[in-house]
Amino acid sequence: MISPRGRLDSFLAKTLNIPKKAVRELLKAERVTVDGELALEMAQQIGPFSQIYLGDTALRAETPRYLMLHKPVGVVSATKDKEHKTVLDLIPDALRTGLHIVGRLDLNTSGLVLLSNDSRWSESMMQPGAHVPKEYRVTLANVLTEDYVAAFERGFYFETEGITTLPARLTILGEREARVELCEGKYHQIKRMFGRFQNPVVALHRHRIGALRLDPALAPGQWRPLSDDEKLACLQGAESPND
Repeated sequence: MISPRGRLDSFLAKTLNIPKKAVRELLKAERVTVDGELALEMAQQIGPFSQIYLGDTALRAETPRYLMLHKPVGVVSATKDKEHKTVLDLIPDALRTGLHIVGRLDLNTSGLVLLSNDSRWSESMMQPGAHVPKEYRVTLANVLTEDYVAAFERGFYFETEGITTLPARLTILGEREARVELCEGKYHQIKRMFGRFQNPVVALHRHRIGALRLDPALAPGQWRPLSDDEKLACLQGAESPND
C-alpha cells in the first residue's frame, strides 16, 4: 500500500526509528533530499511518490505505474487465487509489487482492465459519484428486440441492493449482439439486466473506460504502460450517458 501525503519529519522519524530532534539535525546537516532538492523544513509536505534520500540511500523511491491489460476469459481480477491465474500473474514480478486492480471483470468476461499503484488516481474513477462510462460488447443466447433499448434507458430495480440502476445505453449490433454503455459496476450488472429478459449472456467484453479504448494491438494476456494522455482519458466522459 502506497503511503498518503504527510509531513517529512514524521516520515523520517518513523522510517529511521529516531526522535524528531534527530530528524532536525539531519536536515540541518543537509543530508536529506526530496525529489532531488535539499530538504530543510520539518513540516515539508511529501506525497506517496516523493523520492526521498538520506545521502545516497533511498528511503522512498516508489514511482507511479499505470498499466493497460487485455484480460482473457478464465483469468480472475484478483491479487491471489488458489484455482485460477490472476491478472497480476500476467505482469512481470519487477512491476507487480503494489499494484491494485482498477475496475474488475469477472472470470468469464474479457477486455480492458487497468492496474496501478496510485490509489488516488484509481479512486477518482471508482468513487460512487464519478460516473465514468464503460463500454461493453455483449453476445446473447437469444434474439434482441427494441424493447431492450427502452428498458436499459429506464433502469432496472435490483432487489438485493435496493437500488434502481442508472440509465444505460444499449445499441443493437446484430440479432444477438449489442453494445452497452453504463456508468456503474454493480455485481454482474449486465448479466442481471439481460436476465430480466431471460436472455443469457454468452460472451462479454469491455473495450472502453472513459475515453480510453483497449489497444487493438494487445492480444489477450498482454499489457502495456499507459501514456500521460491515456491516464487522463480514463477520467473523461465522467457523466451519465444520457445527460
